[in-house]
Amino acid sequence: MSRLAQTAGLTDIQQEILSTVRDFVDKEIIPVATQLEHRDEYPTDIVEGLKELGLFGLMIPEEYGGLGESLLTYALCVEEIARGWMSVSGIINTHFIVAYMLKQHGTQEQKDTFLPRMALGEVRGAFSMSEPALGSDVSAISSKGVKEGDEYVLNGQKMWLTNGGSSTLVAVLCRSDEGHPEGTAPHKSMTTFLVEKEAGFGEVRPGLTIPGKIDKMGYKGVDTTELIMDGLRIPANRVLGGTTGRGFYQMMDGVEVGRVNVAARGCGVAQRAFELGVSYAQQRQTFGKPIAQHQAIQFKLAEMATKVEAAHAMMVNAARKKDSGERNDLEAGMAKYLASEYCKEVVEDAFRIHGGYGFSKEYEIERLYREAPMLLIGEGTAEIQKMIIGRRLLEEYRFQG
Repeated sequence: MSRLAQTAGLTDIQQEILSTVRDFVDKEIIPVATQLEHRDEYPTDIVEGLKELGLFGLMIPEEYGGLGESLLTYALCVEEIARGWMSVSGIINTHFIVAYMLKQHGTQEQKDTFLPRMALGEVRGAFSMSEPALGSDVSAISSKGVKEGDEYVLNGQKMWLTNGGSSTLVAVLCRSDEGHPEGTAPHKSMTTFLVEKEAGFGEVRPGLTIPGKIDKMGYKGVDTTELIMDGLRIPANRVLGGTTGRGFYQMMDGVEVGRVNVAARGCGVAQRAFELGVSYAQQRQTFGKPIAQHQAIQFKLAEMATKVEAAHAMMVNAARKKDSGERNDLEAGMAKYLASEYCKEVVEDAFRIHGGYGFSKEYEIERLYREAPMLLIGEGTAEIQKMIIGRRLLEEYRFQG
């Protein structure tokens, strides 16, 4: 057990779950992660193991076959998994956000249909907001859903869809002007559609194409794709919550939870980078002694460990706030911003400690160095987080003069 990133006040059940996940990561993920990542190979055996552990249903209520655990438990599990290989945490995260959105906003029929199978990992979730031209500007979404009889016809192109190929249920955000007069604010005329599809690439159902995997610098193994809708017909009962115009709020609720997840991923990757750095520093010798005995390296280790500890504390605070039923967008934004920035810095320091060997694909730190930048942009860039944080602070500290 590491001295860093401990969490006070956990129940016996939470500690047992985390211990099980940590053992799985150490035995089943870390030994194969770099090899699979270099081949950009989907971690099928690892995913099957996570299904057996029940992690796909970790936060799904017990009445639907899940474990009914808290966001904190989930975030701590994600931290452990990302410590092993961040891509695996991405496979779970998108699934979890869709399950969370269904639990919070779905109709009873939608919950009964999807949640039990999602808890088993039989139905795998993905969600889709972004488009090729809009980035973080969600209000500029151009994909549309138009009602025709008892169906909606969806057209448009989505981008950066994690689990786009392997998923079988995608929550897709589209503009839907039905019932919304001209001049309605963009965020009030968006709807989340629940799109069922076959796993794989190409035309996965009539009117829906997943072209193939996007080749990325890091975050490999997990499939990141586009999604093209051309006359895709969706039954009206697959509007999330049964009412149009609520999609933006539903997605933002999911992303708020997702930001805690990204913070947890940053914590996990940073922890692994620290472990690699502190271990290598005690083995590598220069000028007749291990480099860990040089003050310059000790200063680096001190800074790295402090950042690991601070990021973990903020992530835990954000998760606990959401679990208590309070608004946590400020805390989630702060945690995501700090953890992703600190992760990048800790990984770079570990990379520097490794010297020339950090540049070699034989060493794990090379993989982490390529993975860390994704956290700076995933679930909203650092700049978007700072905008959210700034606005919320001005709400909380409104000048009364």
